[in-house]
Amino acid sequence: MTVAVSPFPASLSRSMTDPFGRTITYLRVSVTDRCDLRCFYCMSEDMTFLPKADLLTLEELDRLCSAFIAKGVKKLRLTGGEPLVRRNVMSLVRSLSRHLASGALNELTLTTNGSQLARFAAELADCGVRRINVSLDTLDADKFRAITRWGDLDKVLAGIEAARAAGLAVKINAVALKGMNEDEIPSLMQWAHGKGMGLTLIEVMPMGEIGSGRIDQYVPLSLVRARLSQRYTLTDLDETTGGPARYVKVGETGGKLGFITPMTHNFCESCNRVRITCTGTIHTCLGQEDASDLRKPLRASPDDELLAATIDRAIGLKPKGHDFIIDRRHNRPSVSRHMSVTGG
Repeated sequence: MTVAVSPFPASLSRSMTDPFGRTITYLRVSVTDRCDLRCFYCMSEDMTFLPKADLLTLEELDRLCSAFIAKGVKKLRLTGGEPLVRRNVMSLVRSLSRHLASGALNELTLTTNGSQLARFAAELADCGVRRINVSLDTLDADKFRAITRWGDLDKVLAGIEAARAAGLAVKINAVALKGMNEDEIPSLMQWAHGKGMGLTLIEVMPMGEIGSGRIDQYVPLSLVRARLSQRYTLTDLDETTGGPARYVKVGETGGKLGFITPMTHNFCESCNRVRITCTGTIHTCLGQEDASDLRKPLRASPDDELLAATIDRAIGLKPKGHDFIIDRRHNRPSVSRHMSVTGG
């Protein structure tokens, strides 16, 4: 009889269960804090990026991701900033794809602004990536330029078409912005569904100083859904893709619409995910100032004993939920770090 041997060391054999009984199976890893756009709800216009020497190398990111896969992560999402602007990032994607081949990992995916997809879509598909999320808040070129500060909508749309041509399933993520794109949501949904793509709407999150009042940007998705319900038949779906979205089916389009509502509906009760920054800091909650350093144990020893123990300690400190609020009195974020630093 042949006994299956784990490709991972025994030090990584313990699965990750937090103090509230939630098993961690979803890892989001920022490979860079840099981006080629400056979306006004995500970044300040004059961002100060991390020195490149502070970032984990691609080899270190591979080792770190592999450690989490050994500890039970089944879904791995690469994020940024914009992940595809990191030099040689596809070598990391290709290396991580070995865990898909072994069966240790169920899904390898990424979130992108779409600007580099025309260049990388075919290679992503060849590496075993099957679906991606593209952040796109408007189909109006002038609005797109205003939101991103200098982005080219045509370049993103060409990237989306390249991804679809490569066989990648594409889901569009759109942040609902008061007075900017809230009236465009029906047409954005019909465009996405008409191309066989899902659409997920996201509430503005109070993260990072970005130079404009959160209250001026924020629109509750409960209001957006109520407006849509006047024109469309929305049927709740009892399904999840492993993230925080709640989904409905839109009767008139046949497509799927998601809602991510950190402000109006806390989605923490089933949280199965943690985030790692490009410097090796683990955040077990998006909406808390919690942090544990994984870079130090990663670099302290060539084996993973110390790393595994540090991961276990971090998971043991995972809070029950986040405390997102928009501070109307002081007009300040709940969390000081930018979304681009944490990883989208």
